[in-house]
Amino acid sequence: MKLQDVGFLFVFVLLVFFKKPNYFLIAGLLCLIFAIPLFATWTFYTAERLTWYAAGFIFVSLLLQYIA
Repeated sequence: MKLQDVGFLFVFVLLVFFKKPNYFLIAGLLCLIFAIPLFATWTFYTAERLTWYAAGFIFVSLLLQYIA
């Protein structure tokens, strides 16, 4: 488990505590924004992970909006 995975889990648990769909959406969009320069510099492993994290954040955001 890399440092970025630990950071993702920490942020995810913190956001689950708040249960606000907008926070998950913002976190997902920020992950995508941070991934763009990494793809440009060919840092594919980290950029790919950020896109997966973004998908997870946005998916949970949609689930919370659907439930509420």
